[in-house]
Amino acid sequence: MTYVDTSDISAKMFIAVLLLLLIIAPLVSLGVLRLFQSRKKSGFLLIVSGIAVYAVFQMFMSLT
Repeated sequence: MTYVDTSDISAKMFIAVLLLLLIIAPLVSLGVLRLFQSRKKSGFLLIVSGIAVYAVFQMFMSLT
């Protein structure tokens, strides 16, 4: 068993993964859950908000 060298990960990559895991993925997964519960309006709203957060993040990362 070997160790993984994480010294090459940049701060941008770390923040991107953190944002993905903490904000975008839960919004999309809750949206899918709401769709399975037949609550279509809130499900689509959560999925669209997850996509919107991703788009804002991509615009922000391209500026820096």
